[in-house]
Amino acid sequence: MTAPITEFSPAVAPAHGSVPMSRRRALYAGVAAAAAAGGAGLAWWRLQPHAMQAGAEQALWTQAFDTPEGARLAMQAFAGKPLLLNFWATWCPPCVDELPMLNTFHRNNKEKGWQVVGLAIDQPSSVRKFLTRLPLDFPVGLAGLGGSELGRSLGNLTGGLPFTVVFSAEGRVLHRKMGQVTPQDLQTWVAMR
Repeated sequence: MTAPITEFSPAVAPAHGSVPMSRRRALYAGVAAAAAAGGAGLAWWRLQPHAMQAGAEQALWTQAFDTPEGARLAMQAFAGKPLLLNFWATWCPPCVDELPMLNTFHRNNKEKGWQVVGLAIDQPSSVRKFLTRLPLDFPVGLAGLGGSELGRSLGNLTGGLPFTVVFSAEGRVLHRKMGQVTPQDLQTWVAMR
């Protein structure tokens, strides 16, 4: 003699004394929503420039970096005019994507007093090889780990790239941006001057 087969609907049948499925789904959905909100909050925090260290603006102008050609690039040489300072690396796809646009910005605005400097947070040999494929008209400094520290002092606490800082002719920070630069950013920054 066999026992009769009883069908249970999974939506209403409790699983061995536990919470019914609809409440479990609501709980899972709540946990998933909280995790998504937490992840979005963390991503937002990582993409925001944070407070600069005291004296970071002044410290920038005392820095000097080697160039891919072997010369010295003294930041003091860029004082007195607006400056777009871009931290980048050859292994960073958004950095590589924005470099032609920054090069065009440099060409179109240098007669208006704007300067662009790229600080490569990378191995010198990688930067030299990269620049043979994509030459840039603006100066590039081989910043390495020292460039990462400079970026942190300017508010890039996570060390993310690209990171762009716009300085006034007086050497004050006008704007900082984590992530890839857009044409709209460049238009806004030219107007800030």
